[in-house]
Order: sequence, then C-alpha cells, then structure tokens
Amino acid sequence: MLSCDAFVLLIGFWGAFALRLNQLWPLQFQQALPLLLPLWLLGLATLVLSRWYRGLTRTTGSFSLYGLLPRTGLIVVLLFAYTSLFGFIQPPRSFWLLFWGLITAGLIVSRILARDLLRLRLERLQQLLQGATPTGIATLIYGAGEAGHRLLQELQLDARFNVVAAVDDDPALWYRRLQRLEVHNPELIPELIINHGIKQVLLALPSAVRSRRRELATRFRAMGLEVLTMPSLADLASGRLRVSELRTVAIEDLLGREPSTPINGLLEAAVKDKTILITGAGGSIGSELCRQVLALGAHKLLLLDRSEYALYTIHQELIQLINTSVNTNPSNTQASNTQLLLPVLADAADQTILENLCRNHGVDGLIHAAAYKHVPLVEANVCAALANNLGSTTAALAAARNCGLERFTLISTDKAVRPTNAMGASKRACEMLLQNAAAQINDCGHGPKCSMVRFGNVLGSSGSVVPLFRQQIAAGGPVTVTDPEITRFFMTIPEAVQLVLQASAMARGGEVFVLDMGEPVRIADLARQMIQLSGCSVKDANNPNGEIELQFTGLRPGEKLYEELLINANDQETSHPLIRQAREQFMAADQLDQLLLQLNSIIASQDDQAAKLLLARIVPEYQPSLDLIHQANP
Repeated sequence: MLSCDAFVLLIGFWGAFALRLNQLWPLQFQQALPLLLPLWLLGLATLVLSRWYRGLTRTTGSFSLYGLLPRTGLIVVLLFAYTSLFGFIQPPRSFWLLFWGLITAGLIVSRILARDLLRLRLERLQQLLQGATPTGIATLIYGAGEAGHRLLQELQLDARFNVVAAVDDDPALWYRRLQRLEVHNPELIPELIINHGIKQVLLALPSAVRSRRRELATRFRAMGLEVLTMPSLADLASGRLRVSELRTVAIEDLLGREPSTPINGLLEAAVKDKTILITGAGGSIGSELCRQVLALGAHKLLLLDRSEYALYTIHQELIQLINTSVNTNPSNTQASNTQLLLPVLADAADQTILENLCRNHGVDGLIHAAAYKHVPLVEANVCAALANNLGSTTAALAAARNCGLERFTLISTDKAVRPTNAMGASKRACEMLLQNAAAQINDCGHGPKCSMVRFGNVLGSSGSVVPLFRQQIAAGGPVTVTDPEITRFFMTIPEAVQLVLQASAMARGGEVFVLDMGEPVRIADLARQMIQLSGCSVKDANNPNGEIELQFTGLRPGEKLYEELLINANDQETSHPLIRQAREQFMAADQLDQLLLQLNSIIASQDDQAAKLLLARIVPEYQPSLDLIHQANP
C-alpha cells in the first residue's frame, strides 16, 4: 500500500495545481516538482508513525476511513511548514485546501478498492478450500434493518451463503437497497423463491418477540426452507457471539413466552456477597443456579453433588467462566479467584457433611435442588426415591436450622399439586416439612427464612421430553407421545432459575411460591413442530407418506394428562408479576413426624407398595393405584 499511497500523493499534488490554475501542466507545478520528495517522506512517514497501516484492509469501514481526515490534514500542514521554512515557491492559498481534499479522497477510494478486491480474492480462495460451489446456497435475509445490514456484510466472505434477496415488514424499507440487494415486501417471498431458487432463510431479527419468530419459522418450514437465526441482542451486546454465528432455529426459540425482566435489586438480593451452598449442583436446574449465583456476585459458592461426572463438569465450566471474565475485565479481582468455588462430592442426605460445610465456610444460604424427578423411574423405585427426596430435604433443612443460615430454598415441582405419582407426592411431603419448620421458626423468632418454589417442565433438562424427541428424530423415528391430549407447561432453564432467585429474596418464611409458566403446550403439537424443524415431514393418518411417524403409546403409571400449579385457588400476588404465592394447608408437625418415622421403617424394608400407601396418608391428595388400595383393604 506504500507505493499506492505515494502515487495518490503525486496525483493529488498535480491535481490541486491543475484544478486551481485550470491548466493540465501548469508552470507552477513544474517549479514545485522539487517538493515531491519531501511530500513523499513527510506523507508516508505520517501514515506509518500514526499506525495507519496496522489496520486490516479487508475490514476497512467508515470508522477507520474517518481516521484519514486528521492524518491528511497533518500531511498538508507539514508540507506547508516545510515550504515556508526553506523558502520554496509558495502555491496559491486555495491550493492547500484542494490538495487536502484530493489526497483524502484518493486514499479513501484506494482503500475501498483494495478492500473489495481482497475480499473477492479471499472469497474465491475460501471456495477452493471448502470445495463449495461458486454461488453457495441461495439465501433470503428476513430483516433489512441494522442487524440485516451487519449480517450481510459479514456473510460476504462466507462461501456457504449466496444472499440473493432481502425482505422486511416495514413498508418504508420496500424497494430501497440493502447494499446490493433490493428490499422486498414479504408477500413476494413465494415469487422470490421461484425466481432465485431460494433454499434457506436467515432471520435477522434479534429483537423479535418469540411469537413472531415462531410464526416465521413455522411458515418457512412449511415452504420447505431451512431456517437459521441470528444470536440474541444480549449475546451480541455481551460479545459472546458474533452476528454471523448463525444457528438452526431450535424448539427452545419457539416455546414459552418472552423472557421476563428481573426486578431491580431483587435478583441478586439473596446471593450477592453471600456464601451459597447448592445441592444437586450438577443437575439441570442446579448447574444453572450455579452459573447465575456466580454471575450475581456470590462471595463463595459450594457445589454439592454425588455424581462425580456431573460435579466435575459444572465445576470446570464455572472455572472457565471465571477465567473468561478475568480476560475481558482484568480489574475484576473477585472473578480472578477460582477459590470462591468449592466442589463437594457427597450425598445431600448426609446431615453431618452439610453441617460441617455450613459451619466451616460460613454458608449464608442453601438452595436444595437435589432430587429424583423422573416419574417412571421413581414409580419403579419408590423406596429409593423417597429415601433420597425426603432424606436429603430433612438433612439439608436440619443443617440450615442448626447452623443458623439466613435462607433455605427448596426447588419443588408442579407435580406436587394433587399428585398422581410417587415423585410428586414425595415433593409435596418435602414442602410440608418446610412449612412445619417455617411455622416453628416463626414461633421461636430465629432460624432461616424457608421457602419453596414450584414450577413445571424446563426445556432441555435431563430426562425431559425435548431431548428424547431429538434422539428419536435423529434415529428416524418413531416419535412417541403418551396421549394426543397430554399437555405440559414449559419454561427455559435460565428464566426458571432467575425467578427462583427472586422468589427466594422475597421469602419471609413458609411461602410456597408458584411460577407463572404461561400457557400449557400440547405435547403432540410439540413433537410435530420438532419434526418439521428438523426438515422432515410427519407421518400420520393425514400424511401417510411422511418421513417420521408420530406414535401414541398410552399414559404411563402415575402420569397426568395435564399439570396444575396451585392446590387452592386463593393464591395471592407478590411484588413480581410472574411469581405468585399459594396458601397451602399442611399436617401438624407431631403427626407428620410420626408418619415419617413409619415411612423410614418401610423404606428400610424396601416395601414399595407399603411406602405408597403410607405416602397417601401423609399427602391425602395423592391417590396410588386402585390395585394397591384393594390389596391393603381386601
């Protein structure tokens, strides 16, 4: 570029004389030819010393080009000073303004040409290396705003995409240009598909609401198009992802409601500058709790899990998050200390270990997420599940009370509401333990603020339906659904955890918080959407030639057609619009303790049927199978 810039300086020098004097080869230019050597030395030295050549030519944009204005101004000033100091012939005063304008314009044009030629060369080279076709896949960009502009700019060097058209919902943008592309009305998409052979759509709508993305994805999948989406605004703003890091639209993008905004000061209130112990830290909910508690500024985080692999995985991930935070923000001294993490390989039902941890590390709050939750497995292993769910809750609660913790939060489930299975009944019994403890604490005036939070299914958790459907679709089907009418509530794991932490901060003692899960989703519809998002068609009675069959297998033991979040309708509002408080009746402590002692004896004898019957006495809403009742009452 040095030789090119030297030529631009020469042309600018000559052009300023020619324009000023209206002559092609003016006498004054001939007399000023000795100034060319100083001009080159001063000009090129200015560009070199000001680090102009350190920029990447292929990434040159308007911001970097603006940097030429002071540089060329300095070149003109230096040359003017040189002619004045050494007595050279002085050109007309207007020459200097013309000279500055010409060399600035020349350097800008040369950079733009060099950038475009280099991008073209790199594109051709990338095509050769990737073995891609010269045109890539014919692609439509949906969204001609700032996001669409940035996306199109970054995809110019990606041989996988041949962007042939752009559309936008805003009529003000129709028939205008997005770089080289004309922006069209979305109603013209079928015509564009035919004319350009479009095979995929890129959604450049990072701020679009979930319902809009769902509508567009469904529409384009029905047209047989692959649908890719940009990262969210949060990911772009944080720098975690770039505009061009496209991904296939996932079912998580389409389910549920819009993400909620935390109430100022409430999200971090229970964890900032606190020492927090999380049981079940390696699970789906537990691991996200760890991520968010760490991000909210916990003083120390204790991760407890009895699965070595799960504990190792989340611990390594958190270390990586801390190291990344240090690299991006070196002044964050707290983040640089990985000693704020303590992985503990232990059983949450071991009260001695829990108490030692709480005392030795000054734990302020305990979030109890450890539990067996898979309904069919719990039904097949009732005593083991009760020993884990009730045993760990009893131990964790006792440790919290004995060690004087500030808060104790139990992660519960919507299946605790009028339970039809042993898992839900066990979680309702755990809630009753907390309710009794909270009542006793209120009476004596000291102890942790105990609360429990109920919510429904979370997307992507271990054992949930979404990962199962993905596996079945990848295997070519069939996709199995228990009943055509079965429905479930769904929420993303990050949103559920965010609401759990806010509910914990609101606790005053004994509250049963219920998260607003939005509208229930029909599982059969979910299965159909996932099949279509994978690029396949559903094989059913309406489409016998489809690719992946949808089969209905019948409800499993203890499974409900639909889940409920409240036992009674007299719930009350809280300070958060998506968190409500259920008013629950619970068994007296003496009676509950006596029944739990009997249950522990039955668990020790591994009598699943007797355990279910006694569980029904503890949780009257729980109705085990009629066969068990008949056996108990012949």
